[in-house]
Amino acid sequence: MLLVPLAERFARRALKARGIESRFVQSNVAEHHIYDAQNPAAKHDNPTNPTLLPTIVFLHGISSSAAVFARTMARLQSRTKRILAIEAPGHGLSGQPKVDLTPEVLFESMAEVLIRELNEPAIVCGNSLGGAVAVSFAIRHPEWVRGLFLTSPAGAQMDPDAFKGFLEVFNFHSNGEARAFMRRIYHRPPWYAPLVAPELRQMFARKAVRDVLTGAHATRLFAPEDIRHLPMPIHLLWGKQDKLMPRENFLFYKDSLPSHAVIEEPDNVGHCPHFDDPQGYLDGIVRFARSISTR
Repeated sequence: MLLVPLAERFARRALKARGIESRFVQSNVAEHHIYDAQNPAAKHDNPTNPTLLPTIVFLHGISSSAAVFARTMARLQSRTKRILAIEAPGHGLSGQPKVDLTPEVLFESMAEVLIRELNEPAIVCGNSLGGAVAVSFAIRHPEWVRGLFLTSPAGAQMDPDAFKGFLEVFNFHSNGEARAFMRRIYHRPPWYAPLVAPELRQMFARKAVRDVLTGAHATRLFAPEDIRHLPMPIHLLWGKQDKLMPRENFLFYKDSLPSHAVIEEPDNVGHCPHFDDPQGYLDGIVRFARSISTR
């Protein structure tokens, strides 16, 4: 979810240096910024590279950007046919939405870009709000989803009062509250966490972010019947140290996902495995992608 703006700039430069394309795609809602890494070996369906992993998509959380996956994308680049990382309207380098960015508008806009950009079904990896976007896309367009790799996805059905209380976590009135929020995100907060509290408050004060939170209602969360019959392979990774999402949200997904879903609860990660255990996160995606490739 969270990325320090300075670190984000470094990540963008590093991706550009590796030849990962940074460009913009227009939807009916906004101009989306995306990272696109296409493996030259895959363009010609090179028979000497039969081990290339399928196309992988990364979807970030609220207030964040696709640059949080920079390390993972860089290390997957040579092993994967293609990597796409799409930034939500009003996030990262994406333009401001033309309308209020409710969760429903967000889902539709992201789906529009995905369908336009994909040339084959993809493994869709989503964290937090990005996980909810991934689930929504899989429900509405299963033909485009080869597999789902979810890390602490949002969207679980909740009691309306509990959901209202959960949304309050995202309202910061001081730098101290912003620092407390960072302790929820990381299993072990980085040393610089106290220094970036003002930037975090600014990130969550953006209109697009506030619109998503204001437009979120308990009546629009996923119900068990929405996800019970998802046909594609699914891997749910939910760190035992997740201090942001209520435990009930994990139990909802554990009980509601189809029986073929693989559930993983690592001990050493919190809400964002790509921060707390980047190597473990990468290895998990590779194992999942390889298992799909052999089917």
